[in-house]
Amino acid sequence: MDPISDLLIRIKNAQKAGQETLEMPFSKIKFAMAKILVQEGFLSGAEKKGSKAKERLEVGLKYEGGAPAIQDLKRASRPGQRRYVKTENIKAIKQGYGLAIISTSQGLMTNKEAKKKRLGGEVLCEVW
Repeated sequence: MDPISDLLIRIKNAQKAGQETLEMPFSKIKFAMAKILVQEGFLSGAEKKGSKAKERLEVGLKYEGGAPAIQDLKRASRPGQRRYVKTENIKAIKQGYGLAIISTSQGLMTNKEAKKKRLGGEVLCEVW
């Protein structure tokens, strides 16, 4: 299965179930995406647990007034249909209340950071 879709679906399902934390198999791209979501205030924490053979990613989910901080997650670029964007075509998500995670030549970053650094790339997902 696609690791990015795995992360997004697990977060969505855990929030619907009202869980405080979520544990899943570790991968570098999942960890990088989780760190961006923590930095932007959508998750409460993300850390790597376990030994080298059995590494796990533990994600703390965030709720505001009983409602999940993440209202919706959408996978933009899929393995069968990649979606790339140039710098001048990077748009705000939900009038600036959401964000897109973009894979650029300098690593993963939000749409705001990519526009500021004048970098394009593959749009991985949109969060609001």
